[in-house]
Amino acid sequence: MNKLGVSLRTVFLTMTICIFVVGCSSQFATAVRKVTYPPDFTYTPQGELRSDMAQLAEQMVLLDQALASTAEDSDAAREKQRQQVLFTLRNMGRIATSLKASETGTNHPFMQDYMQDFIAKIDQARGGAAIQPPRYFFAGKLSGGCTNCHKVNR
Repeated sequence: MNKLGVSLRTVFLTMTICIFVVGCSSQFATAVRKVTYPPDFTYTPQGELRSDMAQLAEQMVLLDQALASTAEDSDAAREKQRQQVLFTLRNMGRIATSLKASETGTNHPFMQDYMQDFIAKIDQARGGAAIQPPRYFFAGKLSGGCTNCHKVNR
């Protein structure tokens, strides 16, 4: 009886491990999502999300560097800084728009809730940087907004 109990446990353990391994495969997970998620649900793979967020973080660093550079007294230096800020803000807007969740649902609810607000802040910062003389106040606030949201949502 004792050998039979050990055999059954071994078989059960082996089957459990096999089911777990098969269940964690990406092909199986994709098939399960088709059945378990509603048809209008937008699933964003983690790799794609992390890649876009990494690009956004790179642009944030470039924005911080452009804002931190002390503009010389020459008009050409100030215009170069302004163009760098505008270029970076345009890139950030493009990336944020691609990250924005659709209205029908997503597997990243924080993005669905806050990404439109973040895009509006990018547009506001771009508007301030585009005028003469440029106003970088809202551009400076963007970095703090990322940090604040990521602290809250982790």
